[in-house]
Amino acid sequence: MAPTTNTLDRTNYLNATKGFMSWFWTIDHKRLGLMYLWSVIACFIMGGFFAMKIRLNLMPGAVDYATQTAEQMNAYNNAFTVHGAVMVFLVIIPSIPAALGNFVLPMMLGAKDVAFPRLNRFSYHLWIIGALLFVATLLIGNLDTGWTFYPPYSTGYTDPSVITAVLGAFILGFSSIFTGLNFIVTIHKMRPPQMTWFKMPLFVWAIYATAVIQVLATPVIGISLLLILVEKTMQIGIFTPDLGGDPVFFQHLFWFYSHPAVYIMVLPGMGIMSELFATFSRKPIFGYKSIAMSSIAIAIFSFIVWGHHMFISGQSDVMSVIFSALTFSVAVPSAIKVFNWISTMYKGSISFSVPMLYSMSIIWLFGIGGLTGLFLATLGTDVVFHDTYFVVAHFHYVMVGSALFGFIGGIYYWWPKMYGKVVDGPLAKVGCLLSFLGFNLTFLPQFVGGSKGMPRRYAAYGSEQGFDDWNYLSTMGAMVLLAGLSLALFALLRSFFVKGTLSPANPWGGVTLEWQSPSPPPEHNFEIDPPTVGDPYDMSLVEYRGEVEGFLPVNPREDDPCVAYIEPEEA
Repeated sequence: MAPTTNTLDRTNYLNATKGFMSWFWTIDHKRLGLMYLWSVIACFIMGGFFAMKIRLNLMPGAVDYATQTAEQMNAYNNAFTVHGAVMVFLVIIPSIPAALGNFVLPMMLGAKDVAFPRLNRFSYHLWIIGALLFVATLLIGNLDTGWTFYPPYSTGYTDPSVITAVLGAFILGFSSIFTGLNFIVTIHKMRPPQMTWFKMPLFVWAIYATAVIQVLATPVIGISLLLILVEKTMQIGIFTPDLGGDPVFFQHLFWFYSHPAVYIMVLPGMGIMSELFATFSRKPIFGYKSIAMSSIAIAIFSFIVWGHHMFISGQSDVMSVIFSALTFSVAVPSAIKVFNWISTMYKGSISFSVPMLYSMSIIWLFGIGGLTGLFLATLGTDVVFHDTYFVVAHFHYVMVGSALFGFIGGIYYWWPKMYGKVVDGPLAKVGCLLSFLGFNLTFLPQFVGGSKGMPRRYAAYGSEQGFDDWNYLSTMGAMVLLAGLSLALFALLRSFFVKGTLSPANPWGGVTLEWQSPSPPPEHNFEIDPPTVGDPYDMSLVEYRGEVEGFLPVNPREDDPCVAYIEPEEA
C-alpha cells in the first residue's frame, strides 16, 4: 500500500473527546480556532444579510426619495448600523487572528499549544458573551447610530439599546486584548531554540505585529466606550455639546483605535499571502526580512495617522499637513510587500490552486484600495470626497478585499489540515471568480458615484441626482458577490459533510512546521517531538509523491511517521 499521512481513521484532535461540553471547555487551540471560525462565519452571514438589505433598499425605484417615511429611514439606519458593527467587530477583526491564528500559530512554532491555554478558552467565552449581547441588541433594539457610535447620536438621540450594545463591544475588546497578549508570549517563549526571529514564518510576523496593535490600541476604544456609558447613564458632559462635552474628542479616541484596527484586519491577511505566494510559486519568498520588517513598520505607522479621518473636523492646518504626510508614508511598507509578492511569483512554477487564486485577487483589490487612499490622504481632494461613496468603496477594497479574501484563501489553504479533506477544486474556483467579479462590480461604481458627489448614509436618492446607474450596477454586483461567496461556503461544507478524497499531511508543498503534522493533527499537534526546524521557505526540502502521499520530506527522519502510514479507505 502507498503511504499516507491522514489520521481520520485514528485518534486526532477532532475525535479524541466527544460531546458538546468537551468542545465548550476545551483548551486545545485547534478546537478553539475552529469554534472561532464557525462563529465568525455565522456572524458574516448575518452581516451579509444586512448588506444585501442595504443594497436592495438603494436599488433605483425601491424607495421613493420624495415620499420616504421616517420609519423607512430609521429601518435603513438600523440596517447599516448592524451591517457595519457586525462586519467590523465580529467578523473582520477576529477572523484571521482568532480563528486561523489560533489554529495555525502554535503549530507553525512547533509548539503543543499557546502559552496560556486557559486564557485562550476564557478569551473565546468572553467573545461569545460579547457577541451574543452585541447581536441581540442590534437585532432587538432600535440602534441606528451608525457603527462608529458617534455622539451625540449614541448619547442623546437613541433608546437604551445603545448601552447594551456598547457593553457588548467593551467585552469583545477584552477578548481581543487577551488573545493578543497570549500570541505575543507564545511567539516569544514557545519557539524551538533553532527557530530564530528570522526563521519564523511571515504569517507569524504578521500575527505578532497584529497582536501588538491589539494590546496597545484596544484599551483606548474600551475607555471611550465606558465614557459613552457614563455620559448616557449619568448625564456627565464628556462628548455631548448640550452637556458641555466635545464630540470631536470622541472622534480622536475612536480613530486612534480604529485606524490601527484597520491593520488588525489587513496585516494577518498579508501574512497569509506571503505563505501562499511562496508555496504556490514553489520559490523562496523574495525579500523575507523586508516583508517581516514592513509588518512592524505598518504597526508603528498605524498609531500616528488617525487624524486623516478628521481633515474636515476643524483640527489645525498644521496637524492636517502632518497627518497627510504620515499617511503617504505608510504606503511605503505596504508597497514593499506587494513588490516582494510579485517578485516571488516571477519565474516561479505557479500552481493556480484555489488559495493562490484568492491571494492573487488580493493584489488587485489591495492595489485599488491603496491607490484610492492617496486621494483621501491629500487635503485638497479629501474635502471633496469625505463622506461620499468614494470613501465607502475605498475602505471596502482595503478592509474587505484584503482581509476577507485573505481569510477565505487561508481557510482553503489550511482546510485539509483542519479536517483532513480535500475541497472540490472546480466548484471553489468558480466561487472565487464570481466573488472577485462581484466585488469589483459592487464597489467600482461607488468610486464613480462618490466622485460625482454621491453622499453616504442616505436611505434613498432621487433620480434627478444622477446616481441611479451606479446604484443599479452596485446592487447587481452585490448579487454576484453573494453567489460567489455562497459557492465558496458550499464547497467547504460539501467537503465537510460529503464523503470525498482524504488529504495527505502536506497537500500543497508548504515547508512551515504545521505541514509536518498529520491531517488532522493529533491532540498535541505533532507525532515527532520536536519537529524539524529549517528554512520556512526552502521548497527543496519536500518533494511530491502523488495525490495519496502529497509532499514528503526529501530526507525524512527515522522516527517520521509519514513513511509508515498505510492508505485508508475513502472517508
